[in-house]
Amino acid sequence: MDNNKIEYEKFIKALEFTIIKHDGQYRKGGLPYVTHPLSVSEMLRAKGYGIDYRIAGLFHDLLEDTDATEDEILQLGGPRVLTAVKLLTKEDGYIMAEYIGNIKKNQLASAVKAADRLHNLRSALVASEEFKRKYILESLDWYMDFDPDIPIAVKALADSLSKPMTELSLYYDKIESWKI
Repeated sequence: MDNNKIEYEKFIKALEFTIIKHDGQYRKGGLPYVTHPLSVSEMLRAKGYGIDYRIAGLFHDLLEDTDATEDEILQLGGPRVLTAVKLLTKEDGYIMAEYIGNIKKNQLASAVKAADRLHNLRSALVASEEFKRKYILESLDWYMDFDPDIPIAVKALADSLSKPMTELSLYYDKIESWKI
């Protein structure tokens, strides 16, 4: 069996597992939750990343948001995917600086987190003003250097606010400096 067919079958099994595990969950805008990991995986595919990245994109929220186990993720994705998913999982009492620092040390986890944040920023247009403001500030503090499209998405989300964020004036130079 050729490698493309093996990778295709591995991806389909991971996709089916993701769909089952996120069944009954919904995003803020009302879409089925599974649309998020599907979008993250597709963003990674579009950037030219391989199968492990795409499967980690599908699996990135499983440990945090479903009853999926580490063993299931290991069996379907392999050790690299499991390591990345564990790094992407926020545990109770996590410290943001450590969480982000550990992700940045792992190329696979870093690429998935970039796609995850970018998709969430683009999807947050349907969220409340309060959520948007919180998400914008968190993105400015922690995620600007993950992907060149993140500063653009942060600005677009900020521009969608009905009332401008006065605290953003402190960040506009930072937003401009992250653009590549």
